[in-house]
Amino acid sequence: MNRDLISDNNGLSMTTRLLNADRRLAGDLGVSPAIHQSVNYIARDAEHLEEISQPFGPHYYSRRGNPTSAALARVIADLEGGEMGMVFASGMGAIATSLMAYTRAGDHIVGQANHYIGITEMIDKLLPGYGVEATRVDQTSLAAFEEAIRPNTKLILLETPANPLMQITDLEAVCDLARSRGILTFCDNTFATPINQRPMEWGVDIVMHSATKYIGGHHDLLAGSITASRAVLEPIWDLSMTTGAIAAPFNSWLALRGLRTLELRMARHNANGLAIAGFLEGHPAVGKVYFPGLPTHPQHDLASRQMSGVGGLLTFDLKGGYAAGQAFIKRLKLAAYASSLGGVSSTLVQPAALFGDRLPAAAVEKQGITPGMIRFAAGIENTEDLLADIDQAL
Repeated sequence: MNRDLISDNNGLSMTTRLLNADRRLAGDLGVSPAIHQSVNYIARDAEHLEEISQPFGPHYYSRRGNPTSAALARVIADLEGGEMGMVFASGMGAIATSLMAYTRAGDHIVGQANHYIGITEMIDKLLPGYGVEATRVDQTSLAAFEEAIRPNTKLILLETPANPLMQITDLEAVCDLARSRGILTFCDNTFATPINQRPMEWGVDIVMHSATKYIGGHHDLLAGSITASRAVLEPIWDLSMTTGAIAAPFNSWLALRGLRTLELRMARHNANGLAIAGFLEGHPAVGKVYFPGLPTHPQHDLASRQMSGVGGLLTFDLKGGYAAGQAFIKRLKLAAYASSLGGVSSTLVQPAALFGDRLPAAAVEKQGITPGMIRFAAGIENTEDLLADIDQAL
């Protein structure tokens, strides 16, 4: 192999970059990356101890950095176009550490009406207990973001597409607004992945992934990641030394393995999501389909502008309500009734059942969740097989 060829991108395709990324960025000569399980690392002398104990160093103590996790962070940062990154034990570990690093009592943050439930609970329940106020707004309205900003606003939280209604946030417009006010922006890019969307290209300061989902891609790991500039990342790293929500080396290794096929998998996720959404849109049992890849979606043009693909996640309303949703789920043969998503096999959940015991009824209704709503995460199965199974279940 010509090592000069992979020393930088050189116009290589995303798949080729991903297959070589850990060796190119981390200098690992193994065809498969190593798993560094050691907790401690030996220092040659006092000078070497000082050198390896610096922030982000991977060879001192695994809570402060691990070579396998450092390789994963570098690959994700490279894909996102960021300076550097960190990986955590879960997406929520990444979110919680970041929010706590950048907010104090008396601060204010702006979020969206629709977020992953973990973020919703953090900004509605956890942070107010520490004196941090939050305002959640309609993510489709730039005016709503602008109106919500206060003199003490420190952070704007974004998620696009957003769970579960698949709404899109205009990243460029919101980031321009935030930058003009000296406010940091944080974007959950889990559903899109760096294959379909790179928020930093639109001005986002901090990009988060639940690597449990599409990055891992096989339903077999928990991990989260943060990508940012070194200056922005340092307070998060400092706090992570206290919170300790650090990824296990084996999970980081699994995520590195998953990344090698990310572009190939996303191509099928994208195709299956679009095919299923199109099929459902014309089905008499379905009242509404939420999928930005459809021309009928009110934000289709924005999605087309800032995304190169929409992914495999879609939501739809069954006309028969809650009972119809339960009956549909029981008749399916291929998709698993499971709450997570992003793996090679399809999963689905009924949000009214998933969120009903975690959020008050008013909050569920405010998020636009209806009794007959189904969130379907298309895997990489054969498209015609999935369509036939959905058809018979309906």
